[in-house]
Amino acid sequence: MKVSISHYQQCKKQTTVSLSTTEAEYIAAASCCSQVLWIQNQMFDYGVTFLHTPIFIDNSSAISIVNNPVKHSKTKHIEIRYHFIRDCNEKKLIQVAKVHTDNQFADLFTKAFDVGRFTFLVTSVGMINSELAHD
Repeated sequence: MKVSISHYQQCKKQTTVSLSTTEAEYIAAASCCSQVLWIQNQMFDYGVTFLHTPIFIDNSSAISIVNNPVKHSKTKHIEIRYHFIRDCNEKKLIQVAKVHTDNQFADLFTKAFDVGRFTFLVTSVGMINSELAHD
């Protein structure tokens, strides 16, 4: 929980933190969706059809916005260009799925970790053999 000090020196919760985190996750998922669609189109040219491509998101609120936008009136400020992910989900081109934060392997490419966590992630995605990781 984030706490901020107002100009009256009182503590209060910042409600925008969770909203902005959800928004950031939603926008990142929309960006991922556009890349998945590009790959799907490229593969279609070679006669391979992929549907229901999973996009793993570790934010339950972002998944809820993709699956049921009616309940989320606070998303009106998000630019319309990011909402195409909803259409892709309805058309079954993609499938959003919940992934626990500990298993979010994309973090390997976006965050710094200690040696143990880094080794776990690298091994999990198959970049190195687990036998070599323990040497």
